[in-house]
Amino acid sequence: MSIEEIEKAFPDLRISGYSITSPATPEYNCIAWAASEAEVWWEPDPLNLYYWPSNTPRLYTLEAYKKAFETIGYTLCNNFLYEERGEKIAIYVDSRGKPTHAARQLSSGNWTSKLGQLEDIEHATLENIAGQRYGSVGVILKRPKKVMI
Repeated sequence: MSIEEIEKAFPDLRISGYSITSPATPEYNCIAWAASEAEVWWEPDPLNLYYWPSNTPRLYTLEAYKKAFETIGYTLCNNFLYEERGEKIAIYVDSRGKPTHAARQLSSGNWTSKLGQLEDIEHATLENIAGQRYGSVGVILKRPKKVMI
C-alpha cells in the first residue's frame, strides 16, 4: 500500500502523523501482531486453515477474540491510557460488532497496527485508524508486562 493509499484509507493519519515500521508481508495479520506474533496468521476460520488458540471458539465474534487474547494473559481493561507495567491491545469492531482489527500499545504510548497483509504502522491514537474500514474500538484488554532479566 502506498502512502497515498494508506492516507486515503485512514485520513486522520495525515493530520496526526504516523510511520511505516515494517514492509508488507502476508506472514501475519493484525490480530497476530497485536499478540506480538510475527510468524503466523491468527484467524478463527472454521476450516482450521490458520492459527487460533486451542479451546477458543472459531467464531468471528468479539467474545471469541477476547477469549483468544485471554489465552496469552490479557484481561478486560476500562481505559486506553498507557500504563508502565502493562501491555494493552484494542480490538476494533464494525457496526454489527464483528471484529475487524487489533492494535497494540507501544512503550512510547503510541499504537502499532498491521494493515492486513500490508505494512505495520505506528500511530498516535486509536482514533487515527477508526472509521469506515475498521469501525471503532470494541474493547481494550491488558496484561502485565513481561519482566526482562
